[in-house]
Amino acid sequence: MYGWIWRLLPGGLATKVFIAVVLAGLAAAVLWYVVFPWLEPRVPLDHTTVG
Repeated sequence: MYGWIWRLLPGGLATKVFIAVVLAGLAAAVLWYVVFPWLEPRVPLDHTTVG
């Protein structure tokens, strides 16, 4: 899978590394600012009950 993505990226080694880092950063930003805030109220990770 990663090899397929790597071969799809245009340019030489430096360009591929730069694009891969930018894409990973974009994916992390979307997860951090969109997906996790949407998911947090739906997953009770910090709602503990001590009996």
